[in-house]
Amino acid sequence: MPVAALAAGPAFAQQGYPARPIRLISPFPPGGPSDSIARVLGNKINASLGQPLVIEYKAGAAGNIGADFVAKSAADGYTLLMTIDTPFTVNPALYPSMPFKPSDLKPVSIIASSSLMFAAHPKLGVATVAEFLDIAKKREVNFSSAGNGSPGHVAAAMLAEKTGAKINNIMYKGNTPAVLAIVSGEVEAAIVATPGLLPHVQAGKLKALAVTSTKRSAIAPDVPTTAEAGIGGVEFEVLYLMMAPAATPAPIVAILQREISAALAQPDVQETLRASDLTILNETGAAADARLARNRERYAATIKNTGMKFE
Repeated sequence: MPVAALAAGPAFAQQGYPARPIRLISPFPPGGPSDSIARVLGNKINASLGQPLVIEYKAGAAGNIGADFVAKSAADGYTLLMTIDTPFTVNPALYPSMPFKPSDLKPVSIIASSSLMFAAHPKLGVATVAEFLDIAKKREVNFSSAGNGSPGHVAAAMLAEKTGAKINNIMYKGNTPAVLAIVSGEVEAAIVATPGLLPHVQAGKLKALAVTSTKRSAIAPDVPTTAEAGIGGVEFEVLYLMMAPAATPAPIVAILQREISAALAQPDVQETLRASDLTILNETGAAADARLARNRERYAATIKNTGMKFE
């Protein structure tokens, strides 16, 4: 929405927000789905508002460094966070101390969600979750995870918690090395982002056992959900958020929300996100707060029950 169209709106709109580039902080290395979303939305919002969203990477401590930077930035709409939800839903229970409180930031929008894929290397000799459990209840199975507290790490802990499977999580620095580890046979199984595993499944190098979403993936419709595969309570959604410092004025947040909604309504954006296994949510306000709170409570229970620790 052009700034001129907001001339009759709130005071901040009348002052011409944004009057300079907006910094969009990514607390993870470049190349992941949240980075792709930032670029797609950034191009659309730049075209509409006439100011670029400049992506800056402040990675480390499972997202805590970048989130803390934004939490301590001026609440003026010029420094925002583009992230997955784990700094707000996993880290509070996993880290003995946090440099910020989840309440120090507020959601502008939960833009989208995605599932994870549970896959096995052919050397494990399984084609279904049931066959996997026959092995994993008798001996430990090595899993690759994209780091301590990553979505796949928590999802694998849920799998162990709900089924009694013996899982040894081996930590790698990101999704790409975690995928390479299972493709090479360095580990026997993994639960990581679906787009990273799917090409290897399609090439016959891996066997997809399930996806962690409540519905089947649009890009892997033949793969059952964990519930369909007979393991309830292992659903895991990765959320993609734009967050702002908690004191950011409501009129500025409203402008950003309008721009995100307009971008997400465009067919090319919808197709780009769908191809990356992303389901558009665009939740704001109380609904966004409630979803984050539910996930935070659920993941905290798994972390406590399985003894997951910061390493």
